[in-house]
Amino acid sequence: MRTPARHIIVRRKPGEMSKGLLTVAGKTYVCALGKGGITAFKREGDGATPLGSMAVVAGWYRADHVGIRAARIPLFRIKSESGWCDAVGDRNYNRAVALPYPASCETMTRQDHLYDLVLVLDYNLKPRRQRGGSAIFFHAAREGLTPTEGCVALPLPVLLRLLPLISRRTILSVLG
Repeated sequence: MRTPARHIIVRRKPGEMSKGLLTVAGKTYVCALGKGGITAFKREGDGATPLGSMAVVAGWYRADHVGIRAARIPLFRIKSESGWCDAVGDRNYNRAVALPYPASCETMTRQDHLYDLVLVLDYNLKPRRQRGGSAIFFHAAREGLTPTEGCVALPLPVLLRLLPLISRRTILSVLG
């Protein structure tokens, strides 16, 4: 296994508000960003990717869709009851929850494959600010790198290739 990457740098792709250039280990990849571009003032539902540096704290994956051979971060299997709360005001806002859940949340078993591999970034985790933005992930992209709801996304084969380089000491920095 190669040396883990300490930094992943994301910059907006010139002329494209919702696409970025992600650089890690000397290579650059085009990535999808939020439909609202990049913002220093992230708010729940704005569709923007937050400006700043975020650690990769853990990951989730669909064992029925991808095989994971090596990882330097804690990885959890996504199950049918896996969810992520995005309900402002809920005590579990911006946390993993078990489905069914009484408040609004994302279902991690998505049919569009975006969460076949999803890495949790520490954005708005500790401390959590209500309305500060939830479910800011580094995950698989849609075909054509269409915009996300505020996450950073790469094609799944690229994300899988980078996974062995990512540790809990890896910082993903979104620059303006």
